[in-house]
Amino acid sequence: MTTRVAAIDCGTNSVRLLIADIKSKADDPERVPGACGPAREAVVPLTDVRREMRIVRLGEGVDLTGRLSEAALDRTMTALREYAGMIAEARPAEVRMVATSATRDAANAGEFAGRVREILGIEPEVISGEEEAWLSFTGATRELAGAGLAADCAPPYLVTDIGGGSTEFILGGPDGVDAERSVNIGCVRMTERHLRGDPPARAEILAATADIAAALDEVAGAIDVAKARTLAGLAGSVTTVAAIALGLVAYDSRRIHHARISAGRVHEIAGELLAMTRKERAAIAVMHPGRIDVIGAGALILDAIMARFGFAEVLVSEHDILDGIAWAMVA
Repeated sequence: MTTRVAAIDCGTNSVRLLIADIKSKADDPERVPGACGPAREAVVPLTDVRREMRIVRLGEGVDLTGRLSEAALDRTMTALREYAGMIAEARPAEVRMVATSATRDAANAGEFAGRVREILGIEPEVISGEEEAWLSFTGATRELAGAGLAADCAPPYLVTDIGGGSTEFILGGPDGVDAERSVNIGCVRMTERHLRGDPPARAEILAATADIAAALDEVAGAIDVAKARTLAGLAGSVTTVAAIALGLVAYDSRRIHHARISAGRVHEIAGELLAMTRKERAAIAVMHPGRIDVIGAGALILDAIMARFGFAEVLVSEHDILDGIAWAMVA
């Protein structure tokens, strides 16, 4: 039996839609190739019907004002109206929308929820950092849980989801999550708080680095990262760094998904991005216009994570919290 679902992830920087068909029984597994080993059994296959992203910068200014701005709300509602039409056309059995860091932090989250209800007819779920972490872990690792994984891409996994306002860290394996922590370092938050120059001054980069280091101290106190055998990186900052590392002339999610990027290459790219002007970053072939201003901070966060915890490479995943939301609807 196949169930069609629609999942919406409303983050600090982007709002994304996944309409997918999910097999609710695992008794008809498919053999699928894996970048981390030989072919393995798929686990309850998920098939994309439609996957969309709009950069709306909902969290713009939230770190400073504590409120969602009218302009940010308007941009987000415009995207949701577009998604509402797609959902109506696809006729899913269930629709779920989650909102994460920016909405958790905003004093006017109630206004946001009311406007969403008017457009989608459902209540947006403002989830905790802990639930966000669990959904991200599910989305990133569900397809890694089958047989035949190679030793160099094996559990336990440390999944890190670098968002706009926060970054989630989740340690676990096929049997579930062992530990998680959400910390308030994200590409939008770090850019607005520290990286204001064009390009950022050395003092700005050092201030951001110190802020990130303090957050990673918190992670180290909550999670036994040394147990992890594989670092899996999620979200736009990570996938954009991967696209640059792979030398792509156009963004190609198929090549990016399950690519492995070395720590040295991540460090090089972070330094290059932070040294560029906005105009130079905009000229990068794989750069989404909505990430031009914040990609330096995102790359800096990824670089700091790999250096602090000693990971030689990152396994890049195009599947993340959005897929986790979809899976949860048929669990």
